[in-house]
Amino acid sequence: MLTATLVAGAAQAATPPLSGEKAAFPPFDVATFAGQLFWLAITFGALYWLMSTIALPRVGAILEERASTIARDLDNASKMQAKAEETALAYEAALTEARKNAQGIAQASREAGAKASEERRHAVEADLAAKLAQAEETIAASKASAMSAVRGLGSDVAVAIVTKLTGKAPSATEASEAVDQVLARG
Repeated sequence: MLTATLVAGAAQAATPPLSGEKAAFPPFDVATFAGQLFWLAITFGALYWLMSTIALPRVGAILEERASTIARDLDNASKMQAKAEETALAYEAALTEARKNAQGIAQASREAGAKASEERRHAVEADLAAKLAQAEETIAASKASAMSAVRGLGSDVAVAIVTKLTGKAPSATEASEAVDQVLARG
């Protein structure tokens, strides 16, 4: 049927217009419809063939490439995210361990400092006790020396007083015994 229409259109196109008739615009001229339809079919077929064999496969390949690139990038992103999460967990674990170690080190330092301080305190106390004992010995020796000097001085003073009061000098042994009795009473 298409062929018959095309042949009829070609025959009409071959007939010249009647004189006096005004020629119509060719796309709207009914006499040229058959030729126009013929060339429309050929052009449509050629464009369809070009699009289906050349253009659409290229577009399809580009779309497939984009889809595979996006899928690959999404896979890589999910792998990197998983790796980042693992790294974050490892970091948190290491940080927790470091905090525990720091607390242990701080506790050990405090204990060592307290022990050293205690040892120094005991050393200072022992040194002070030794100095105190030495000072007490020195004081006792000084006291004994002073007491013997007081006894001798007391005897001399007693002899001088008794001589002045009585006019008669007592013996050194009597004065010494009197001073010893007074010192013994306190």
